[in-house]
Amino acid sequence: MCKNFGLLSAQVFYSKAPFRLESGQVLPELQIAYHTYGTMNADGSNVVWVCHALTANSDVADWWSGLIGYERVIDPARHFIVCANIIGSCYGSSGPHTVNPATGEPWYHTFPAVTIRDMVQAHRLLREHLQIQQISLLVGGSMGGYQVLEWALTEPERIARLFLLCTGAAESAWGIAIHTAQRLAIEADASWQDPAPHAGARGLKAARAIGMVTYRNYQTFMRTQSDPDKEKTDHFRASSYIDYQGDKLVKRFNAQSYWLLTKAMDSHNIARGRHEDITTSLSHIQQPVLLIGISSDLLCPPEEQRLLATYLPDTVYHEIDSSYGHDGFLIEFEKIGKILQDWR
Repeated sequence: MCKNFGLLSAQVFYSKAPFRLESGQVLPELQIAYHTYGTMNADGSNVVWVCHALTANSDVADWWSGLIGYERVIDPARHFIVCANIIGSCYGSSGPHTVNPATGEPWYHTFPAVTIRDMVQAHRLLREHLQIQQISLLVGGSMGGYQVLEWALTEPERIARLFLLCTGAAESAWGIAIHTAQRLAIEADASWQDPAPHAGARGLKAARAIGMVTYRNYQTFMRTQSDPDKEKTDHFRASSYIDYQGDKLVKRFNAQSYWLLTKAMDSHNIARGRHEDITTSLSHIQQPVLLIGISSDLLCPPEEQRLLATYLPDTVYHEIDSSYGHDGFLIEFEKIGKILQDWR
């Protein structure tokens, strides 16, 4: 079950209007947990909106403090910063742990399937609620970048510039295979569909273990998790690390949300339903784009960013040499901040 991790000051937007999902199913009502930092200026030209990735929450100043905060490159003294928790998650937005009005009980595993486009539609409702007419900079890494690309195509007139990190125009076969393995791990836990807050905890731990191997890489594990004791036959440092990371996620997240959100990532393809190929869809994104890839990223490898750089009409691409793999977009904040500062 999600805890109040970083959400003590979250605001919640409630919409009593039915919310139609891409699947055709309808949520009777919608709630969106969100954070804002700073103040919108008189002409509304200082809005920075951050779209978060898989297990993050709306408190972006907490989990991306190297980039967002006072005297950082994205500074609430100068910018009005918004981050909304995606629907399907368990940090306050409509998802498995929110109440189904029809039953008076939490949705749990019966919460309907959502897509990246559904998340963007929810963001649009929040944008309207906050009376934001123009987003100066729309930011997203990994799954957050999926939302940014989709939003840029959905409301091009509302978004001035894009900042993308470690992302792609469609979920890759590699990514879908990883997500499927993670869902199989969750489904192997017989409790995962139970109507209970901690359903599927052991499966979630196994799914996180699979994820951790893709978020980092061989070099990272060799450097940080190798054992100096050549006589050891069990209880290896790398095993302890994976155990620890699994337990850590179980304490703050939920298996049913994880299952649902990996399905949402699999749905990502900006050309779907647009009667054109991906490269043509990318050509419609006319905003200036800053794009960053990580050299050692196994999950969204640089070739995915290079495709974006080739077909997005107005793009500046930087590839950071880092040993942190996919997680580099959360860790290499000094390099990322310098690139963003120079671009802005």
